[in-house]
Amino acid sequence: MTVVMPAHEEEQVIVDALEALLDAPPADLDVIVVPNGCRDRTAARAADVSERVRVVEIEPARKIAALNTGVDLVEHYPVAFVDADVTVSGRDLVVLAERLSADAAAHVASPRLSVRPSRSWLVRQYYRVWALTDYRSSGHIGSGVYMLTEQGLRRFDRFPDVIADDLFVQRHFAPHERLTPDDIRFEVSAPNSLAALTARNARIAAGNRQLAVLRPDLAGAQEASRGAASLVRRVWWRPHLWPGFVVYSAVYLTAHRRAKRMLRERHISWNRDDTTRGRAE
Repeated sequence: MTVVMPAHEEEQVIVDALEALLDAPPADLDVIVVPNGCRDRTAARAADVSERVRVVEIEPARKIAALNTGVDLVEHYPVAFVDADVTVSGRDLVVLAERLSADAAAHVASPRLSVRPSRSWLVRQYYRVWALTDYRSSGHIGSGVYMLTEQGLRRFDRFPDVIADDLFVQRHFAPHERLTPDDIRFEVSAPNSLAALTARNARIAAGNRQLAVLRPDLAGAQEASRGAASLVRRVWWRPHLWPGFVVYSAVYLTAHRRAKRMLRERHISWNRDDTTRGRAE
C-alpha cells in the first residue's frame, strides 16, 4: 500500500508521524511526503528519517496541490492520505488495507479517531460531550486519515480545490461502502486552549459549508442530521456533563457564526493549531 502525507511547515511533528508509519516492513508500505510551500525544515527532516521516505517538494502552499501530487506518484493500492500531525501505526494501516481489500463492498476506510487530552480544563469538558455525539458512531471517514482502493479513488480521480477534503471523500461513498473498524485507531492532539479549539471548529464548519455550495451534487450522500436532540437526551441523564455541555454549545455556536462570516468575506483557508506543536498560541 501507499501513504501520501501532505505537509506544510510541519518540522516539529513530521519526524514523530513518520517514525510511527515506518514500523511497517518496507515491502508493505510506500511512504510519500509532499511538503508544500514550506519555509522551514519539513522536507529535510522528513528525508532524514529514512531512505524509505520519498520526499517530493512543491512550491504552492496548498494541501490540495500536495494531495494531487501524491496521487500522481502512487504505484501501490490501497492508498492512505495521512495528515502530518496524526499518529498512526504503519502496521495498523497495513492491516486496515488488508481488510479493505478483502471487503468487496468497501472502497474507503478510516481508523477510529482517538483524541489525546488537552492541557485546558475547558477543552477537556468539550471533548467529554463530543464523545457522545452521533458523529462518533456514524462511520465517519477522515479527520486526519482516510484510505481508498484504486476503484474508490477513481470515483473522483483528482481532489478539487476545497478545504474539507475528508468530507469530500466521505460523501462519494454510501455507508455500506465505508470500513471503520473499532480495533484500529489513530491519534490527534486536542487543542490546548479554547480559542484554538474554536478556531479549528470554525475552519471545519466553513469547509463543510463551502463543499455544500461548490458541490451540491454530493449532498445526496450526506447522512441525516446527527441530532442535537439526541445529544441533549444523552447529556440530560448525566449531570456531571452539564458544565461540558455549556462549553460544547458555546464553542459550536461561536464556530458556526465565524464560519458564516468566513464564507461571506471569502476568507477561508487551512489553519494550523500551534498549541499542539509546542508553541504558545
